[in-house]
Amino acid sequence: MRYGCYMDSPVGKLQLVEKDGALTHVLFCSGRACESSGEKRGEVPAKVGGKPVYFEEKETPLLQKTQKELKEYFAGKRRTFDIPLAPEGTPFQLKAWEGLRTIPYGETRTYKQMAEYAGCPKGYRAIGLANNRNPISLIIPCHRVIGSDGTLVGFGGGLDKKELLLNLEKDILQKERNE
Repeated sequence: MRYGCYMDSPVGKLQLVEKDGALTHVLFCSGRACESSGEKRGEVPAKVGGKPVYFEEKETPLLQKTQKELKEYFAGKRRTFDIPLAPEGTPFQLKAWEGLRTIPYGETRTYKQMAEYAGCPKGYRAIGLANNRNPISLIIPCHRVIGSDGTLVGFGGGLDKKELLLNLEKDILQKERNE
């Protein structure tokens, strides 16, 4: 059984979903896809995984912990997450998402660098597609991947959110250096 809930954040409303004690989705809400119907069911947007995933709306201990850790992240008090994850994807996507988790807080990597990490040096477009299908945004930090010329490109939550997240991390690091 999947359980899910919603939370407000500095980047808008987020949808959190877990199954069997592991987080499966952290998604940016947009349109009707993340509106609570007032019933005990919600729906993850179909673009993730290709088809809708249904869940019962319930704040489980794991989802409460996820909300707490995300709030700490946005407050600049957390750089890594201690949440069990269970993203669903192809072997290449899983390798690409594993690579995203190696990018340190406040740093960025290019799509080319991430393709090299995944063992496919010319697969930077495939990395972009994998990032686009990342079901656990923020915790699997696809916002830290940028174009080879340093520009912000491709982010499912929107480039404005990507910029906000990168600036949040850089500002926190800068504050710490100045203390």
